[in-house]
Amino acid sequence: MMVSAALQICLAYYIIAILDPYIMSWQCLNRPIVVAPLAGLILGDFKTGIIMGASLESIFMGISAIGGSIPADATTSSIIAVAYTILTGADIEAGLAIALPIGTVMASIAGMFTPIWASLAAYWEKLAAECNPRKFAFQTIGFSCLTPLINVVILFFAVSYGVEGLNAFLASMPAWVMTGLGAATSMMLAVGFAILTSMIWNNEVGIFFFVGYVLVAYLGMATLPIAILGTAIAITMFMGEKRSIDLKNSLTASAAKTDEEDFF
Repeated sequence: MMVSAALQICLAYYIIAILDPYIMSWQCLNRPIVVAPLAGLILGDFKTGIIMGASLESIFMGISAIGGSIPADATTSSIIAVAYTILTGADIEAGLAIALPIGTVMASIAGMFTPIWASLAAYWEKLAAECNPRKFAFQTIGFSCLTPLINVVILFFAVSYGVEGLNAFLASMPAWVMTGLGAATSMMLAVGFAILTSMIWNNEVGIFFFVGYVLVAYLGMATLPIAILGTAIAITMFMGEKRSIDLKNSLTASAAKTDEEDFF
């Protein structure tokens, strides 16, 4: 069961790892909110995948790559966390708690191969200097298909053979440790939102943070209607700013045309 599930998950991961960053360049299919429900669907528990995907996205949404370095691998850690939760029947909180440490380890492993890929820079520059686009494209495709295989191998062994060992390890821990992991998971959700908020915070959008707090704490509104209201407000603000920019550009172009006519 676990080996078969691991093969299916690895195949799905490999396809996404090639399509998303190298072919489509979307950088969104490899997010936890996508891969976690996909892993849940493959393992037969789509609901758990969706719940964990939303929570894991909240944890990892504030984490971004700087250059070639990432603090944690959100994709593989989300898949392993979902697989652990579904295959062992563990609590969702326990699965969420192990996601960030696993992601940090996976990012460290990926960083070990960075010098190897960097050493090939001279070869790529040589191909570009020779003006050989066909060979350059062939090498690019080969590189895109080769690099995800490292995580595929790790992911296969982690899901097929590592889940039971991880379950036995966590089962041997005292109850207070698991309680602490659950509390830490809740704090990581808050930290993820805090990091994201710090990136977009300014005087114009900061007021909506307090509006959302009032809607939840005092009016008792659920997350979905608040999200719908936020989306409507964001679209309205975007369209208003777009009209303002278009009007400013139109006035600038009109003034430039008038100055040109006056010159002649």
